[in-house]
Amino acid sequence: MDQYHSQVHQQVSSELENGDVDYKEGLNSNNIKGGFVNGKTPQNVSSSFMRKKSDPMLVSSNVLGYFLTNLQEVILGTKLAVLFPAIPLAIAADYYKFGRPWIFALSLLGLTPLAERVSFLTEQIAYFTGPTVGGLLNATCGNATELIIAILALYQNKIHVLKYSLLGSILSNLLLVLGTSLLCGGLANLKKEQKYDRKQADVNSLLLLLGLLCHMLPLMFRYAVGEGTATAFSTLELSRVSSIIMLIAYVAYIFFQLKTHRQLFDAQEEDDEEEEKAVIGFWSAFTWLAGMTVIIALLSEYVVGTIEAASDSWGISVSFLSIILLPIVGNAAEHAGSVIFAFKNKLDISLGVALGSATQISMFVVPLCVVVAWTMNIHMDLDFSLLETGSLAFTIIITAFTLQDGTSHYMKGLLLFLCYIVIAACFFVHKIPQNQISQGKPFTGLFAA
Repeated sequence: MDQYHSQVHQQVSSELENGDVDYKEGLNSNNIKGGFVNGKTPQNVSSSFMRKKSDPMLVSSNVLGYFLTNLQEVILGTKLAVLFPAIPLAIAADYYKFGRPWIFALSLLGLTPLAERVSFLTEQIAYFTGPTVGGLLNATCGNATELIIAILALYQNKIHVLKYSLLGSILSNLLLVLGTSLLCGGLANLKKEQKYDRKQADVNSLLLLLGLLCHMLPLMFRYAVGEGTATAFSTLELSRVSSIIMLIAYVAYIFFQLKTHRQLFDAQEEDDEEEEKAVIGFWSAFTWLAGMTVIIALLSEYVVGTIEAASDSWGISVSFLSIILLPIVGNAAEHAGSVIFAFKNKLDISLGVALGSATQISMFVVPLCVVVAWTMNIHMDLDFSLLETGSLAFTIIITAFTLQDGTSHYMKGLLLFLCYIVIAACFFVHKIPQNQISQGKPFTGLFAA
């Protein structure tokens, strides 16, 4: 028995030396560059406010203690931990053939803490990979839930659900998140002049306008040429070329953000914040991240597969569920963090969260889905139809006008929030024939499944 304890002690000591348990050196001055703390983006800084500062457990020098420490940090280290029981309940509801609306609702609840934990785990990995690789990882995984839902909807050939969910993510970030942040921040700082760096907002606005152009060209081309098989093929080809251009622009944006112009995206943290450090090891974080990605994929499959049944049962349109409900649930932690920073008059971080996420969806996730559909021989284009594209266009233009002077007050936030309410009401009454969704027909009706 003494020999066994000696072996365990040697194993834990080895992990301590390799930096997998003890992380006193996890954050030092060499890891802070250009405003990115080990690659932490404003999105990660924002979602960190949903984490609990719990007292560390008394860890015994054995494998069980090491596992319990990881369990405490990963599962119990968030204020959203109360929603984790929804995950096994969703799986049980599917196994025992409960009502499909129940599966949909429980899956949505289960995705909420998982989305925040993915952000936490990528941040932990970033402490060990360095600021550049960590920043790239955080930027790529920032909307992992939306990307997985989109890919699964694409796999099931539900083009309506796919396009609606991506559109909803952009609208939610630009109008709901940014609007709520500016509104709450303005009300909390009535006697202060709220300012932010226009340079970051300008870069994101230009990228969003480029994405809008790529969305509008297929729509305008279809209306200019007219309906027909040749027009459908040309629209699809134009969309694929535009998607490649968008991906190139996004790669350039990442290089611009993480390498050449980091100072523009400097996430200024509170001066009195404690120095942060990694709380779990690299391989532990990687293992947890892989496991949670699998669970997100499972719950996302439930969401995509049961959304029509939930729509019928609740009497709510699929467009409303996809555009309004999914983004709110999937980004709840990030949204809350953005509002908290606005309360503290740190609008640069709030803008980084809202604009950064919207840019990532528009310039990365959307064109990536078009390219992936291309490889799967599925007809998905960038023609989001007139109503959807018009809503996107006005949203981006209104947001650009709102941010043009570098100052903010509560009235700007109120107007953005009211714009979101109006668009939500529009899609609440907008119904899509159920057969189009089940058969995977696109928005325009140009491609038959």
